[in-house]
Amino acid sequence: METINRVWDAVPLEDVKRVLVIKLRHHGDVLLASPVFSVLKRHAPHLRIDALVYADTAPMLTLHPAISEVHRIDRDWKDLGWFARLRKEWHLLSLLRAGDYDLVIHLTEHWRGAWIARLLGARWAVGPSRSGKRWKKSFTHRFSHPKNALRHVVEANLDALRRIGLYPAADERALTLVPGREAEAQVAVHLRNLGLEATPFIHIHPASRWFFKCWTVERMAALIARLQADGHPVLLTAAPSRTETEMVDAIQKLLPTPAASLAGRLNLKELAALTGRARLFIGVDSAPMHMAAAMGTPIVALFGPSGDKQWGPWGVPCRVVASRNHPCRPCGIDGCGGGKVSDCLLSLSPDEVYAAAQELLAR
Repeated sequence: METINRVWDAVPLEDVKRVLVIKLRHHGDVLLASPVFSVLKRHAPHLRIDALVYADTAPMLTLHPAISEVHRIDRDWKDLGWFARLRKEWHLLSLLRAGDYDLVIHLTEHWRGAWIARLLGARWAVGPSRSGKRWKKSFTHRFSHPKNALRHVVEANLDALRRIGLYPAADERALTLVPGREAEAQVAVHLRNLGLEATPFIHIHPASRWFFKCWTVERMAALIARLQADGHPVLLTAAPSRTETEMVDAIQKLLPTPAASLAGRLNLKELAALTGRARLFIGVDSAPMHMAAAMGTPIVALFGPSGDKQWGPWGVPCRVVASRNHPCRPCGIDGCGGGKVSDCLLSLSPDEVYAAAQELLAR
């Protein structure tokens, strides 16, 4: 084994018994933190590792083989009266204190994580670097993000481990998402009812919770019609929200033959089980795209104002379709000028996306 230089203040994992990892972000962000748990458990199997996430994102981590318990913060607490919210917060803090954590790993710049690290009094705490004395005093170790280049979010999360002297090998950085038996069984029923149980299909999830990341209905329909003409069954999905299901309905109306659809009918675990059985996933920068990557499904991903170097498909055969004629991307803005429509996405043609799909289908 090669000898590598290590940080002088590395955390001795043999002295650590319990770890809390905090990731307070959206669904895709939480899933992209899953390798942190896997790497910790692989290098220190004796550890009990818990997670703290928002309640709606918990399915991204539940059933993860390295995680003992997933603690939850409900975003709706903020809508409660001050006394009811205080009671919820105090109950959570009491649960976390009972965890008797030796190490707290906070993966974002959210102040709640810094306060939790201080209140738990763990011997070691690691969080991202940022200014402010109170922030710095909340952590024994702080990890840095590059200022001169973009870094994939998976690697940025793993930098927290590198900072404390744990260096993951290339084959240890895979995403982990476990649908569970119930979800697998429910999806098997859906596919049987659609006549796709034994048929390779292309899974297309056209929407995102951020609609400025989405391609047009007309172009998505043109792509689907061409795939169908080639004989590829297409299965559409969408979140159970009015805007997303309406988008799928609009696409269906433009197709010569409607595609199979489970739009609005799947929970997150079922969506994972479904995409894991697909031959190919096509979609935009969204949580379902990251879920497809976690399930090992090849991906064609359309990127507009968001950055594929930071958020692109991780660890699977993929093709990213993005404009090369817009030097302003990735801008991260919700449409050009904040107008909800992104020219860089409008410039992408169905031919480009079809060609990318053909490359992966030929593998």
